[in-house]
Order: sequence, then C-alpha cells, then structure tokens
Amino acid sequence: MFRHVFVYRFKYLIRDRELVFWTFVFPVILASFFYMAFFNINKDEAFHPINVAVVYGGEEQYDAPFKAVIEDASKGKDKLFNLKDATSQSDAEQWLKKGRIAGYFTSGETVKLTIKDSELEQSIMKSFADQYRSSRLAVQRIAQDHPDSLKEELLKDIGNRGNYVKETAGGNSEPDSMLNYFYALIAMACFYGSFWGMKEVTDIQADISDRAARVNTAPVHKLLAFIAGSAAALVILFTEMLLLLAYLNFALHISFGNRAGLVILTALTGSVLGLSFGALISAIVKKGAGMKVAILTVATMIGSFLSGMMYMDMKYLIARYVPFLAWLNPVNLLTDAFYALYYYDSLSHYVRTMGMMCIFILLFCTGTYLIVRRRKYAGL
Repeated sequence: MFRHVFVYRFKYLIRDRELVFWTFVFPVILASFFYMAFFNINKDEAFHPINVAVVYGGEEQYDAPFKAVIEDASKGKDKLFNLKDATSQSDAEQWLKKGRIAGYFTSGETVKLTIKDSELEQSIMKSFADQYRSSRLAVQRIAQDHPDSLKEELLKDIGNRGNYVKETAGGNSEPDSMLNYFYALIAMACFYGSFWGMKEVTDIQADISDRAARVNTAPVHKLLAFIAGSAAALVILFTEMLLLLAYLNFALHISFGNRAGLVILTALTGSVLGLSFGALISAIVKKGAGMKVAILTVATMIGSFLSGMMYMDMKYLIARYVPFLAWLNPVNLLTDAFYALYYYDSLSHYVRTMGMMCIFILLFCTGTYLIVRRRKYAGL
C-alpha cells in the first residue's frame, strides 16, 4: 500500500508545474543572474601597474638614488609602476594632461609629486614618495650620527617594511565572499521546498479541499498516506537540489570544496528541513492554501535576507550583534554548512550546524505529527 500511494503521489506532484517552477526553475534563473552580476567583480579588483613619469633635476647625488629605487619598483611581475623618463617637465605636463600618466615625480633634494586627480593611483604614488623621503632622511641621520654603521646591507634594507602580522586561513580554500550569495540561494531553494510539505498536509486536511476529503475516506491510514506522500515530495525536492548543485558547479563553476559526499548530505538535510518546515506551518495554519503560501514565502525570504542573500553584510551584522538569531535561523544554518565545507579544514563548525538543523527537523516533524494525528472530522 505504501508503494501504491508513493507512486500515485509522485505522479501527481511532478505534474504541478507551478511548484516545479518555484522550487527549481526560479532558483536556476536567479543563480544565473547572480553569476552575471558577480562574474567580473574579482577581476575588476586586480591591481594594474600605474603609468608614471620621472623628471630628473640634474643633480646626480639626488637623481641616482631615486632612479635606482623607482626603476626597481618598475620591474618584475608584481611591479608597481610603468615608468616613463621625461626629457623635460613640459613633456611630463603634456602626458599628464592627455591622461597618458597618472602623475610624475621630480627628483631633487626633496622628491616632488605632481598629479591632476586625487584617486587610488595617486594615493599609491604619494605613499611611495613619502616612503622614499622617510628612508632617505633615515640614511642621512645615520650617516650623521653613526657613519660607521653605513654598511651595504643596511642601505639595501633601509627601505624595506617588515610585516609582523601573519595571516592564516581556516582552510586550504581561498576566502570568497561572493560564494555566500550562492550558498544562501541554495538554502532558499531548499526552503521553497516547504511548498511541497505544505501540499502534503493540505491534501490530508478534509476541511481544506475535496481531494483531502477523499483521502480521509479511503481505506488507508492517514499517517501512512502522509508519510508516503512526503517521501515522494522529498524525492522530487532532493532531485531538484542535486540538479541545482550540478548547474552551479559545472555550468557556473561555483566551488563547493572537495567534500562532494558531505555537500550532497547537506543538500539532503536541507531538503528534509524545508519539507518538514512547510508541513508544520500547513498543520498549524487552518486557513486556505493562499495564506499558507504567503506565510512560507515571507518566512523564507526573511530567513534568506538575514543569511546574507540580498545584502551580504547583514549576515555578519547578525553574527556580531545578535548571534543567537543566527543559530535560530535555519536558512542561515544551511548557508553556513555549505560554506564550512568549502572553507574550513576542520568539520567542527559543520557538525554543529548540521546538529542544529537536525534538531529543527525533529521539532518540525514532531509538531506536525502531534497536530495532524489529533485532527478529527465530524462528517465528510
């Protein structure tokens, strides 16, 4: 009997084009828009060498040291400048007016910087000039006070800036804040699966629809019909999530780390979580399907917003100022689970989030069972 009801419900549910659209097609379309919006963000942030010119003052004692330093900064793969030697200041001025350079240096006892705009490139040039001046003053002071200390090694290292802060990552993967949008979208898609759970409960509530009335008069236990129907809905929803993951990974090249098995397990857990959430809301709310859909949609979108899908900083604001809310938001938990698999070598955070999601599933399923099993009808 379970198999018969399962097959019947599966055929019935898979023909619901509206639900298939909102639980699968819509997330795929939204993911495509996300990809088009974020595709070039990291590329645009790449640093490009700055076009600069140098006008030498004609005094060798000042020109030679500055020339050596700026030529060194204009070499190699990670060079800071594209250097142009101007034969005169008027040439440099013409290049600056035509936009061929961002600014030019004038060497001398005091290195001068001439710019037209005040943007990032010009700020880097100013920082370079300030560092050269401070290093040169340091050499002069050492030469004056401790001339015996002026060794070749000291002169080479005088301009170096030591970094005494070590940056360590939580795992081998590079941090990528853009991934949070896609992980939150997957979590939203799982919770759109609550529409499937809502449909299963609605179809066994005889006072809601004629189909539910027929189910209640059939020689099948209501709980058996609900479990078989929920299993069919879960198969459909989980298949949709697998197809969504495949689209994100193979078509849009969104990385999920190297733990494919746990990613699939997380998608399955998220599917059960969304399905059970929809079933609970449908069991609690005694109004029609329209009211239930509205409640589920609002709850899902609020959870998605707080997990950073619309505004990424919101997720971190919640974690900083209202941390308990992050643990009470199942959409955020599912988002965190995917990011933990991608970023962290340790599974401790992943296990905590999965454990919390399992608690939510248990609460949702228990609540649905207690409500549905006690509902009786005087007549059908």
